[in-house]
Amino acid sequence: MPEAATPIRPEIVVALDFGLRRIGVAVADTLTRTPRPLAALTVVGDKGPGETELVALLRLGSELGAARWVLGCPYNVDGSEHPLAARARGFAALLTERRSLPLHTVDERYSSMEAAQRLREQRATGLRRRISKGEIDSLSATVILERWLDGEGDH
Repeated sequence: MPEAATPIRPEIVVALDFGLRRIGVAVADTLTRTPRPLAALTVVGDKGPGETELVALLRLGSELGAARWVLGCPYNVDGSEHPLAARARGFAALLTERRSLPLHTVDERYSSMEAAQRLREQRATGLRRRISKGEIDSLSATVILERWLDGEGDH
């Protein structure tokens, strides 16, 4: 008789769209596979994300019961790494160092453009009036999480 498959427990996954001014945030569980944007985290200071943002994300991850992180990794149009990729990875390494959760990366190319387009379409149908940069960043994190859930990036 064949052995029964081990059931996979649903997990909470938090995705980040790393930026020097804001970090877009989205969350999903692996059962419903429906990401939703959360409020973007505004970066304090002019040197990019640091301890304040790290602590805020760790607290958020803990409150949500996160089991893993997904990071949008910036690449150029030609597929080469964007200069921001190293900073994004460094920040993500600090996250995993402080709270030992698996970290996955996804190519984030065009995620902000896709997010902005979705929001413009909502505005055109009357569902919203204004579009903030933070909303674009968090919807971009949602796009990144959708990509990861669809099997893109490292798993």
